[in-house]
Amino acid sequence: MASFSLSTPINTALLLYILYLLQRILLPRTSVPAKPHSEFKASYSWMPRAHPPTLLYTTYTPRTLAPFNGLGDAEGGGRILLAIAGTVFDVTAGRSFYGPEGMYGNFAGRDASRGMAKQSFDIEMLTPIDQPLDKLEDLTPDEIENMKGWIEHFSNKYIICGQLVENDAI
Repeated sequence: MASFSLSTPINTALLLYILYLLQRILLPRTSVPAKPHSEFKASYSWMPRAHPPTLLYTTYTPRTLAPFNGLGDAEGGGRILLAIAGTVFDVTAGRSFYGPEGMYGNFAGRDASRGMAKQSFDIEMLTPIDQPLDKLEDLTPDEIENMKGWIEHFSNKYIICGQLVENDAI
């Protein structure tokens, strides 16, 4: 049987390493280094300049959804919301698509269900905001599947921030 001896350099190094680890475990360093070692500039901060606005899940009607068209009026605050099949999405991050100058801009602040289902950007696809919600009863199965595809796309890309109900529901 081999015996332990400090006479060999490997045994001495292992003993010193074990003692060092025990010292680190039993007596951890409590002081913070005076100067952080970083490759970043002193002005670098991981904190964002401003916290994004908090979104509350809200019930919208066509009338209360309309101001969220990205035009920056006081009520909508520049946010862009649209609804598909009763689900309201905050699409502000996609301003280039859904903002006033975007190719889907006419859907901003509106129920976009019929237009998304039919792949049409025509203004006729939008139900006037003072009318009842479009029941979408005349859509074909392919159009319904197309609308469901848009809902899935929006759910993966944008924040769901509410539901759309009839004007007289709230």
